[in-house]
Order: sequence, then C-alpha cells, then structure tokens
Amino acid sequence: MELGADFGRVNSELEIAIFRLVQECLTNVHRHSGSSKAIVRLKHSDGAVLLEIQDEGHGIAPDKKSLFLGSGPLGVGLRGMRERVLQLGGTLDIDSDDGGTTVRAMFPIAKSAGMSAQQLA
Repeated sequence: MELGADFGRVNSELEIAIFRLVQECLTNVHRHSGSSKAIVRLKHSDGAVLLEIQDEGHGIAPDKKSLFLGSGPLGVGLRGMRERVLQLGGTLDIDSDDGGTTVRAMFPIAKSAGMSAQQLA
C-alpha cells in the first residue's frame, strides 16, 4: 500500500467507498488475475482523492473489456464499484492488457473534506 504521509482523513462516506473498492479489487485480483501481488495507491491530487489498484495478472479478456466501456451488464462487484464511485461524483477507469489490470477511481473532495472532525471544531 502506498499512502502519502500527509494524507489525513476524509469523510466517512468516502472512507467506506474507498474501503469497499479496495476490497472488491483485491478479491478480483485473487480470484481472476493470476497475479501474486497487487499495489494499492491512495493520494490527494488537486482537490480529489485518487485510488489506484494495479496487478500483474493476465488481464481481462477482450470480449469482457468492452463491457467496462459501455453501459452493458457488468458483474455484480464491478457494477457496485461503478455505482459507489458515481454516487460520490467520481470517475472509474479500468485499463487491462496481458500485463495486468489497473483500476483507477477519482473522487472530488471539498477542501474541508480532507480535514478531521477535530480540525474543524
């Protein structure tokens, strides 16, 4: 896990979404990718939180990859990931080839959203 030392806290709704996305991605890495490792990166970037999960597996089959690009049927886990991200005004991007898969979620945050409740009091 790569996390900036100054990352701090975000609001609980975003924390839960990040946790669930990481959980689903790591489950997918374990079940489907064939990768022995995954890298999880979390950072603040220009008023947003960027979450990236990357594996070194065999990638997603080309016929299934098109499902990510359109509004076609997705697996329950991927549909849930997309819905969580969209509910928070974010974007979800999945890049995959025979060298692995990278899932990126970007969530916009208000300036004060990155501050803890103690800092706001």
